[in-house]
Amino acid sequence: MKNHDVVEKNIGLLMLLAVVAVSFGGLVQIVPQFFQDETTKPIEGMKPWTAVQLEGRDIYIREGCHVCHTQMVRPLRAEVERYGHYSVAGESVYDHPFLWGSKRTGPDLARVGGRYSDEWHKAHLYNPRNVVPESNMPAFPWLFDNILTGEDTGKKMAALRAVGVPYTDEDIAGAKAAVNGTTEMDALVAYLQQLGILLQKKR
Repeated sequence: MKNHDVVEKNIGLLMLLAVVAVSFGGLVQIVPQFFQDETTKPIEGMKPWTAVQLEGRDIYIREGCHVCHTQMVRPLRAEVERYGHYSVAGESVYDHPFLWGSKRTGPDLARVGGRYSDEWHKAHLYNPRNVVPESNMPAFPWLFDNILTGEDTGKKMAALRAVGVPYTDEDIAGAKAAVNGTTEMDALVAYLQQLGILLQKKR
């Protein structure tokens, strides 16, 4: 009891011990996940983003799409019924940074791949109210005008390979040619059309 009083009356010591306790508890939960296959191995059929899809993902991040749209279906009945199979870590092992989150102004996009046509996505991004009258999403018409050169795509792939994404030398060498002349709209739609398609099949 006496020792307990010492801790309670010494704010510095109390804070130090609280930080140690929280840190230990956090490590106990986090560290084992670095050694579990389900959190470190890609799901079956998973491939790295193509050069065009990778540029589309960067446009998605640049335009702030991830701020309003999560890519994380939680394992709750209402979420699974609305969006499809809940998200698993193996879907995001090649994503740097990953785009999971909890803020949802618009619908979750983790399983949007293949749900709408390319034309629908383009119309929606050009002016969302053309297809969803009540939408408060901003329009992105400039994506039709901006043309990608692919100048830095190979460098991005090389950087991602350094952190474990299995891009080949051929992927990196051919990245510029694959991207050059593509509109930002086409790249973004190419990215969206691949989101969650592997686990959609398991619904």
